[in-house]
Amino acid sequence: MLNLLGTREPEIYGSTTLADIKKAVTARAKAVGLQVVFRQSNHEGELVNWVQEASKKASGVIINAAAYTHTSVALLDSLRALNKPIIEVHLSNPYQRERYRRHSYISEVATGVICGLRDNSYLLAVDALTKLIKAKSK
Repeated sequence: MLNLLGTREPEIYGSTTLADIKKAVTARAKAVGLQVVFRQSNHEGELVNWVQEASKKASGVIINAAAYTHTSVALLDSLRALNKPIIEVHLSNPYQRERYRRHSYISEVATGVICGLRDNSYLLAVDALTKLIKAKSK
């Protein structure tokens, strides 16, 4: 439910909207010479399709799978087949929250995980992915 950022539980997720995050991520990526395809969906199958598309078109993936982090084997399988750097992002720190949020299927295949830093998590993910992509191209 990332589409509700800014209004949904601001004490946990902050007041920044998804549009604000998209703008900041796009600017950070542009500054380092990367292009961003920024997407959000509440539908698991659509997320799986986008990951499969990324296998042909992207140099890496930054993903906040939200609640699907803890439930989606389908998303795990699609990411496992990706063979690209993957940065898992969470606005909150799942380890400070409910017990069921402490298991991530995505972490099994993620190159790195950034959590608990609210919208800054995404900017740090862009920085990390940039370094991974550049290191891979050497």
